[in-house]
Amino acid sequence: MRELSLDEHPQHFQHCKVGTANFDDCVKDAMNELRPFFKEGIPDYGIGSFDPFHAAVVPQKVNNPIFSYKLYLRNVSEHGWTSSQVTKLKTDFHRNQIQVTQFFPDKRLNGWYDFEGSILGQKVRNSGSWNLSLFDYVQTLTVARPAMDSSSSIRVKCSIQSCKKLELHIGNLVGGRTILENTLDWIINTAWQPGFVVLSPLINDLVGTAFTKIFDDYFNSFPFEQVFR
Repeated sequence: MRELSLDEHPQHFQHCKVGTANFDDCVKDAMNELRPFFKEGIPDYGIGSFDPFHAAVVPQKVNNPIFSYKLYLRNVSEHGWTSSQVTKLKTDFHRNQIQVTQFFPDKRLNGWYDFEGSILGQKVRNSGSWNLSLFDYVQTLTVARPAMDSSSSIRVKCSIQSCKKLELHIGNLVGGRTILENTLDWIINTAWQPGFVVLSPLINDLVGTAFTKIFDDYFNSFPFEQVFR
């Protein structure tokens, strides 16, 4: 798969004029046309590959009277952007913000986890591999870019809209007790919908944290003013 060069950009964005009624739809359509290049990036703009994307560590901490824990997801990879489709895009130039809603027919994440917590006074500590598959999955990313004279970083917030099916497999879930782990794996994947309420904030944190770094690395110096006139 080839890289996209700077000379090729006009054919994708040349009709997207800032301030016009169809600007958001024009950019949405152009982003969908650029999907084949997500794996290679756009080197002339300093944009690297983000399919798959990688995150060294994504932390999450929860504290409440019933249970508290610290969870670290390490060496995280996520696949699926190339097959995704942008279904809605909304720009807000006054707030330097853009919202992008995407449909993923198949979004997959995997990595390693370290878990340490307390449930009803009982301490739990565990680690192992994990993988998560989301099918017919819809998410909205809100990307806020700081003012050009600001030292702040780009921030990305993820909000899950819907998911038709989920598959989650967690290695070493109960210390390597195979029969019990297989039983729990079956329960998790058979009755996943109630648990999705618990998983959703974690997925939001995972995607938001990872893409905050990716967008900050790739887009902080992106020449938006040159691309969109």
